[in-house]
Amino acid sequence: MNTILRSTTIAIACLGTALAVGAAERLQVETQGVTARILFEAPIDGGHLPELTGKYKMRITEITIAPGGHVGHHNHLGPGIRQMTAGEMEYILPHKTFYYRAGDFFFETGDISHHVNNRTDAPNTHLLFEVLPVDLKGASLIPPRDRPDQ
Repeated sequence: MNTILRSTTIAIACLGTALAVGAAERLQVETQGVTARILFEAPIDGGHLPELTGKYKMRITEITIAPGGHVGHHNHLGPGIRQMTAGEMEYILPHKTFYYRAGDFFFETGDISHHVNNRTDAPNTHLLFEVLPVDLKGASLIPPRDRPDQ
């Protein structure tokens, strides 16, 4: 019985390690002080764009960045609208910097490298409304594809 218990414990530990490594591998973008929470997710079915059915889903994610926090250079796996709901965010593109505040909306294509900072003394929060591959699990941000040096 001890052998079975020990084998089961080892298997569970290995599975936990594999899951932790898998999670770390999925999010390969440097972050600090960032909290993400998926609020809603649903496959796109029917409607006026039947070519999307079974291939894509809509997702709403709430992102909060603590004072002094940041998200390093990244792309997204799909396009979407962003809405700032609290605070201020410095949004840095390759050739231009924007400052978004609560109530602002903006659009991301997903394929342009950018990074964001919270340089204020209060948390900032924004919502991501994204069109993503239907089978995506986990975060939509990925290492930048348009910056081979990163």
